[in-house]
Amino acid sequence: MRVRARAKLTLSLRVTGVRADGYHELDAEMVTVSLADELTFGPGRNVLPPEDLVSRALTAVGRQAHVVVDKRIPAGAGLGGGSADAAAVLRWAGCDDLGVAAAIGADVPFCLVGGRARVRGIGEVVEPLRFEDRTFTLLTPDVAVATPAVYRMWDELGGPHDDGPEPNDLVAAALRVEPSLAEWRDRLAAATGRRPRLAGSGGTWFVEGACPEAGLVVHTERP
Repeated sequence: MRVRARAKLTLSLRVTGVRADGYHELDAEMVTVSLADELTFGPGRNVLPPEDLVSRALTAVGRQAHVVVDKRIPAGAGLGGGSADAAAVLRWAGCDDLGVAAAIGADVPFCLVGGRARVRGIGEVVEPLRFEDRTFTLLTPDVAVATPAVYRMWDELGGPHDDGPEPNDLVAAALRVEPSLAEWRDRLAAATGRRPRLAGSGGTWFVEGACPEAGLVVHTERP
């Protein structure tokens, strides 16, 4: 059995607080896009490392399978690749429990719901929004940006806020963690004449519209 694991694109992100356990609360708009991994489930046992989100999802639903992941979503790109894979496992197992999803990872609940949604809390509150047919061009540097490092830097910088029309409060922290991101932002801006936005904690930059000469063109998808 094959299941698509679709990437998520974070269109805006506000960090609204920090909980006593250190987790950051957010208020974000996310959409599902056409870039996707593909998971193949067969008989046998999972051979992926136990810390892999696919393994954690199998454990969460009490199932076993031999899982092969055809990776197309870049790792560490802010596109929720691992979370999308975990959500695909939950769909394969017939599990739509957002509490189970949230226990696996912060982006797994949205990836399980899909479409377009407002996401709050630490990712466990998913409010579906009306679908909008939109196209984006993505430029992903050949560098992985660690989300925990970006949130730690956000704390160290005193919690900066983005004043843009579709804000991402993590931009300044991501650029401090990985300064080379600025070069890729400027490259996409020069190629498209548009203001790039950062996908979540990075490192993918994106602009609205189809610019195939500048990067990968994706489309929003319904749940």
